[in-house]
Amino acid sequence: MAKLDLDWLNVFIEVYRTQSVSRAAEHLGLAQANASIALNKLRAHFGDRLFVRTARGMEPTPYAAQIYADVAQAVQKLGELAGAPRLFDPATAQRSFRIGMTDISEIVVLPTLVNHLRRAAPGIVIEAERTSSESPRRLEAGEIDLAVGFMPQLEAGFYQQVLFRQNFVCLAAREHPRIRAKPTRAQFLAEGHIVVTTSGTGHAIVDKVMAQKGYERRILLRVPSFLGVARLVAQTELLVIVPRRLGEQLAQQERVQLLDPPVALPAFAVKQHWHERFHADPANVWLRQVLVRLLGPASSNSGGT
Repeated sequence: MAKLDLDWLNVFIEVYRTQSVSRAAEHLGLAQANASIALNKLRAHFGDRLFVRTARGMEPTPYAAQIYADVAQAVQKLGELAGAPRLFDPATAQRSFRIGMTDISEIVVLPTLVNHLRRAAPGIVIEAERTSSESPRRLEAGEIDLAVGFMPQLEAGFYQQVLFRQNFVCLAAREHPRIRAKPTRAQFLAEGHIVVTTSGTGHAIVDKVMAQKGYERRILLRVPSFLGVARLVAQTELLVIVPRRLGEQLAQQERVQLLDPPVALPAFAVKQHWHERFHADPANVWLRQVLVRLLGPASSNSGGT
């Protein structure tokens, strides 16, 4: 049996992550032909196809999935022992990460993340997409690297990490004719309300608690996104319940006031989620660590869900 070459293993890791020989070669700075040769040598060494071409790309065989985490960890350790640069160097990397997120994250997470990357990893590009029922499949397939938000529907095979806990505030116009401080329950229920119907934000907790307590809001407007609620609240007499970190950002942009709701609403955990296939991937590990530092409880410039 031929000796394993470290460069071959790097090709294995990148093909596994990207599901593409051409993209793997691009990330490693190799000619595609050389990446194909390395993959063929690995197939001969392990006596396994390792990757099979499908409509979704180069899918790993069960054997490749079994050895991936060990290979990724071994390559990283060997690089450290040899004094070589790590497999993923954010300062010099030229690549993109795709993150599933909610519209709230587009407002409060992306600016913080992008500003950090401009300094620490100028060659990194972030591609954001809205989380949906397809997000678990896309995480598993490697079509997105991470999903950030409230996703209790994820099943076995996924890792998750709490970034922070979130509670709710009520937004009202600063010049609201009746709401000047924390409203009473009767005042709160008597006003017209906006309800945001987007998923993945923990906002369903609000509707659930209201229904359990038998409180009926006068819902006058339903919108699919949080992106325009501050402007709507500032220019009307409507109220809306939003996650606190979003509310704090919106109060800096529009003439709205933050009020504690008169109904006790439980906090919820905002997490980052990833599939076990990419648990040991150095690039993915780095991105997760960045988000923890930027959004975790110790951060002073945290974002929303």
